Amino acid sequence: MHRRKFVKMVSAACAAAGLGSSAAGHAATVTRAATGKKAGIIGLDTSHAVAFVKALNAPNPDAKWMGYQVAAAYPQGSRDIKSSVERIPGYTEEVKKMGVAITGSIPELLEKVDVVFLETNDGRLHLAQALPVLKARKPLFIDKPMAASLKDAKAIFKAARQYNTPVFSSSSLRFITGMNEVKSGKIGKVVGAGTFSPAKLEPTHPDLFWYGIHGVETLFTAMGTGCKTVSRVHTEHTDIVTGIWEDDRVGTFRGTRSGKEGYGGIVYGEKGQLILGPFTGYDPLLLEIIHFFETGIPPVAEAETMEILAFMEAADISKQKQGAPVDMQSLLK
Repeated sequence: MHRRKFVKMVSAACAAAGLGSSAAGHAATVTRAATGKKAGIIGLDTSHAVAFVKALNAPNPDAKWMGYQVAAAYPQGSRDIKSSVERIPGYTEEVKKMGVAITGSIPELLEKVDVVFLETNDGRLHLAQALPVLKARKPLFIDKPMAASLKDAKAIFKAARQYNTPVFSSSSLRFITGMNEVKSGKIGKVVGAGTFSPAKLEPTHPDLFWYGIHGVETLFTAMGTGCKTVSRVHTEHTDIVTGIWEDDRVGTFRGTRSGKEGYGGIVYGEKGQLILGPFTGYDPLLLEIIHFFETGIPPVAEAETMEILAFMEAADISKQKQGAPVDMQSLLK
């Protein structure tokens, strides 16, 4: 069906149902996402970007990617984080070999694509880089961290509502081995969980925003929303962050900076316990992103993403207060 005719039909249906123009506009956004197969990437300073291009632009791509290919990329990521800056030239050349056009600006990128991966490793840039994408009404996935502060994440979600453009953010560790069993109810109601991941520190970001977010996202995927207080024990090599949920459930995150790196955890349920791990790669996340591009429906709710960021920000405040509990709701308000 021609898109204009479809949108008119949706608008009429929304009016009849009393939903108003915003609902019709959202349906139009979803329709645009469903017909677009050209993806763009902002930021070539992370291996995630290369992994996504390798999957989508393979000589014989898997049918599960539904025909999406990365058509263009704007390579500029961080300008002052050395580990990121040094990756850009190599990753740029790598994706060019896979048919990706390199653009000189985000506006130029947006002229060539229908949907966008924001892959810049530096969360401080995400608000400024996300705004033109949202204004252009291009469905947007933002890789971890959604932003380098809770304040910036709030601004991104506000802009997404203003421009009626779908957006979501997630770590690939949300889809770690075993999580499907937890979510399907194999161990019954989750009564607690403990997760772990590396927690490398980067001076430009709040401590857990840079890398610890992987394990924190795993924790919230298992526990859900409702965390009310956060406290943190910090040493040179380890962080242990404890959250107490509104129903008195307890979840903990262990961030490591020594010993062999790994990702995983244990989830405690009414019917038993379940071990999480290992991490098996980016395909489960990429599948969710492609489904999101097709439907415009975010697989992770705004409220959960905001709690994840508040949890990490609260952990920094607790560290400053020598481990004292910090009220999550005061941050979210």
